[in-house]
Amino acid sequence: MFKHRAERTKPNVPGRPAWPGRLLTALVAVLAAGSTTAQFTDVTVHDPSIVKVDDTYYIFGSHLAAARSTDLVHWTRFAEGVNPGNPLFVNPVTELQDLFDWSGTVGLWANDVRQLDDGRFYMYPNLSANTEPRASLSLAIADDIEGPYTYQEIFLQSGMWGEISEDGENIYEPRDHPNTIDPHVFYDRSGELWMVYGSYSGGIFIMRMDPVTGLPAPGQGYGKHLWGGNHARIEGPFMLYSWDTGYYYLFVTFGGLDAVGGYNMRVARSRRPDGPFLDALGNDMAEVKSDPSLPLFDDESIEPFGQKLMGNFRFRRKDGEPGAGSGHGYVSPGHNSAIYEPALDKYFLVFHTRFPNQGEFHQVRVHEFFLNADGWPVVAPHRYLPESGPGSLGFGAGDASLTSFPPRKGLADPWEQGACVRAMHCKPAPARSAAELAGDYKFINHGKAISAAIVESTLLVLNADGSLGGAHTGRWASQPGERLVLDLDEVGLFQGVVSRGWNETADQYVMTFTAQSVEGISVWGSRIEYEGGESNNQPSAAGVTRPTPAVLGHKRLKQQ
Repeated sequence: MFKHRAERTKPNVPGRPAWPGRLLTALVAVLAAGSTTAQFTDVTVHDPSIVKVDDTYYIFGSHLAAARSTDLVHWTRFAEGVNPGNPLFVNPVTELQDLFDWSGTVGLWANDVRQLDDGRFYMYPNLSANTEPRASLSLAIADDIEGPYTYQEIFLQSGMWGEISEDGENIYEPRDHPNTIDPHVFYDRSGELWMVYGSYSGGIFIMRMDPVTGLPAPGQGYGKHLWGGNHARIEGPFMLYSWDTGYYYLFVTFGGLDAVGGYNMRVARSRRPDGPFLDALGNDMAEVKSDPSLPLFDDESIEPFGQKLMGNFRFRRKDGEPGAGSGHGYVSPGHNSAIYEPALDKYFLVFHTRFPNQGEFHQVRVHEFFLNADGWPVVAPHRYLPESGPGSLGFGAGDASLTSFPPRKGLADPWEQGACVRAMHCKPAPARSAAELAGDYKFINHGKAISAAIVESTLLVLNADGSLGGAHTGRWASQPGERLVLDLDEVGLFQGVVSRGWNETADQYVMTFTAQSVEGISVWGSRIEYEGGESNNQPSAAGVTRPTPAVLGHKRLKQQ
């Protein structure tokens, strides 16, 4: 499973000081700056697909929008709109006329760009009609990732009503055949090239691609069906392979993309890029479809399936708590991409989201995610803001709150801790003590619903004796390697990870947890750090009774 981990090299960071030096640098920089307020530079790119070239991250999305960043925190949009002024093409209005003619409209949907082995950049412009799956997928190529791209050809179409479909045998049937949009092109662990694609209609499909031409290998029709069908609201597929687990993770989004559509991100996994993709209960996603006997876009039939990562939520701020305003949250977050960053040994989820009480306004957000003890992605509750290095507070040096939460001990250099633990060539960091994690947490249960309702945070208390209080009773336990187990009475057992995240309402770093159950429910916690540094994590460390250690697997935590 971990065969290729040794092939990774440690991040080459010339001249980086030892940890005490970095901490001192962080403190000095923050004092000089006079503020620990986070500064983000946000952009609007719907359906962002991420790719990294040299030291720059790029996202490409719908409406021919694109942006770049060197730190995943500060973004610059450099392209937007299907118009003659878009630098991605000399003139996309004339060059992509074939797509517009087929779909009967002018526009472009979720874009994808990959660099193939010849060093050139392959873009996959696509478009469907506004009210039907009459769509086409095409190819354009450039020598520079920022263009200009040269249109090549349409290579896959749907919506040929009453005619033989791309499978060469059957009349096009939208309940079974795909809507040919939303591509993601990727290399598998063996270096073979694939494309996963699809939206609503017959579901998500995968095709083998020719690594020389960037086009599908011949004789596949629409490829292999992986997920959805019968017009189930499932779209935006993205594939990520993890060397840590040996799984291919297929991310999709359920629901409708607008503010009342209940958009929410889900994932399933497989040992093979072409499936079968299963959730934690062993359900095959190829069987997850809407009930054809129910009205169009039936959501109830698909709600129970897949591991739900995130849906509508709001961390509600109450009077007297740190910060200002009523809190923050997301509405219809989705159509994500994902990336593993070797230099940081971190995984990132990149998606667009709307916001409570802000209508259809949307922006890109980046969250770190982790792989829990069961090998499933669990997403950090707060957006990504590093505590040191590029993009952090204090002109990239860190922030003064590092003194409240020191780095984990037990490794020669905390900088290397993540890679060391996951590569399993050193001993994991010891479990955090109850005193470090206990306190009052704002708690989100994302559930499994596809709904316009916003999940409001409740109070969950992690007591130092390993018990839970507030909105739920039960037990909790800390484990080595920054892991956490929550056993919520009448809810389930959750395998999770603890980390520190930037609470944008409180304007401070806080302790957080993210966890997931075998039923595919994700829960989050964000600790309330009261003024004076208190987090209601009494008694003091001297009087702490350590929580009952968790048992690996899915056995319940027991009260001693």
